[in-house]
Amino acid sequence: MNAKEEVVITRSFDAPIDQVWRAWTDVEALKQWWGPKGFDMFAATLDLKPDGMFHYGMRSPDGKEMWGKFVYREVTPMTKLVFVNSFSDEKGGTTPNPWMATWPLEILNNLTLEEKDGKTTVTIKGGPINASAEQMAMFEQGKAGMEQGFEGTWSKLDEYLAKA
Repeated sequence: MNAKEEVVITRSFDAPIDQVWRAWTDVEALKQWWGPKGFDMFAATLDLKPDGMFHYGMRSPDGKEMWGKFVYREVTPMTKLVFVNSFSDEKGGTTPNPWMATWPLEILNNLTLEEKDGKTTVTIKGGPINASAEQMAMFEQGKAGMEQGFEGTWSKLDEYLAKA
């Protein structure tokens, strides 16, 4: 994957790095904020280690259920998570995007955290792996939508951190 194929999303949070790290690495915290605005997480498990998985089920505002997962490749406390994000079934198997059949099955994400003056900046760089040309083209078309979609997720994280 090269930089042209990645989407890069950065956001600063008014919280210390340990609090933001916990939000990304504690299953009870993730249940409170991960996912699109309006979705509720009804199931989640987390095994935070290389080859471990965060597996979760969510319900949309109109009652549809979907599953997703992160399979961790690298866990560097307080600074970095590298994981493959996919849609999933209830048992943790990788499945196609339920809304876009040509969306890449796997997105490799490199998440970093940096603290300065009590604020933490989170940067996610992500792009398809093991993708066909058609899936790569779909990802390229979807970059702006992903950035917009993350705004709702970041808002949920902001709300969670303000209460934590």
